[in-house]
Amino acid sequence: MKKNIAYLSILSGAALWGLIGLFVTYLYEAGFTPTHVVAIRALSASSFLLIFILIKNKKALKIKFSDSKYFIGTGIISIVFFNWCLFQCMKETSISVASILLYTAPAFVTIFSRLFFKEVLTLRKISALLITFLGCTLVIGLFPSTSQSVSIYGLILGLGSGFFYALYSIFGKFALQKYSSLTVTVYTFIFAALAITPVSGIWEMGYLLSRSDVWLSIFGLGLFSTLFAFLLYTKGLETVESSRASIMATVEPVVASLVGFFVFKEMLSLWQYIGIFFVLVAVFIVQEKKRKPTEDSPL
Repeated sequence: MKKNIAYLSILSGAALWGLIGLFVTYLYEAGFTPTHVVAIRALSASSFLLIFILIKNKKALKIKFSDSKYFIGTGIISIVFFNWCLFQCMKETSISVASILLYTAPAFVTIFSRLFFKEVLTLRKISALLITFLGCTLVIGLFPSTSQSVSIYGLILGLGSGFFYALYSIFGKFALQKYSSLTVTVYTFIFAALAITPVSGIWEMGYLLSRSDVWLSIFGLGLFSTLFAFLLYTKGLETVESSRASIMATVEPVVASLVGFFVFKEMLSLWQYIGIFFVLVAVFIVQEKKRKPTEDSPL
């Protein structure tokens, strides 16, 4: 029963991440730009996380100033650029395409792990990289050629989101050696908010804050697709090993594709859906079995 609840928590968290496109699109329709939306997510998420951590465990906010370098990595280099690329890609292409290109992140993690941590590049990992490449080729419509092909700019944005999201695992791996996942997450979004807000011009959109639909989207993005998603996923990780959890998290692009299809009437070609399938298969393949349960990491 406990494991079933953990599975449900992980699936629910990933599904909430998959709803991001729903809130982002409504904010676009209200008049916000991708940069504004990145600032909105960082500000709302950091606010909700701060409230939560102050209630649950104030001591989790204590860090060394010298360790700020980790959160510059996770918050600014990763989260800010990852979110901007993802949200811009959603605007340039579609929710479905942007979400599946984001899932090139495991392939980037594999490459980074080889470069920085000298992890062995096994046949399983090489196969996953090749299948990811094939899947992305089909998703963006390069082969076979279709009228629904994705622009080069859209491709760069999508791959950029996967690239910067993958960097979170690299920076986060160092941060998690000293701090809990909750501490890492809250400071990640605090640093992201401090970096993006001054350059976002979000204050110029203050007149939109009188609209209830805007606030619903802001709460949805910051509360449901960030705070609740993180809490549910992390709760599940207490019982389920991270490799299995990361496979279950592939429900995220599935939910995103369903949102795009049913809510925004996004249509993809058969070859693009086959490409999505290949990318998801690659995520399953790249998961190596751990020798010891203690080697599992929340990232």
